[in-house]
Amino acid sequence: MNRVPLHQRCWNHEGREAVCQCPGCSRSFCRECVTEHEARLLCSACLEAESRAGRPRRRVMSGAAIAALALGSLLFTWAVFFCLGEAIMSLNARLEQTAWQP
Repeated sequence: MNRVPLHQRCWNHEGREAVCQCPGCSRSFCRECVTEHEARLLCSACLEAESRAGRPRRRVMSGAAIAALALGSLLFTWAVFFCLGEAIMSLNARLEQTAWQP
């Protein structure tokens, strides 16, 4: 069988001959309109759609969750500094008792 080459034009540039067909949308494109991605030549629209599909969506926290997180971090910080102050005062009291023994 003799295959006759099809002369197609680029989807974006009518004056240019197409070099490949995008596997995502089945349109023909010239060399400038396709990009290699994971061993495939994709057009920019299909490449953008594939990158969006692979990227996880970013979740937005509610106002109550932000307030609870801020309150929790404030309480944790207070507890750390409170324990640190108690330890310093305890150490200071022990040092005063041992330093003044005759």
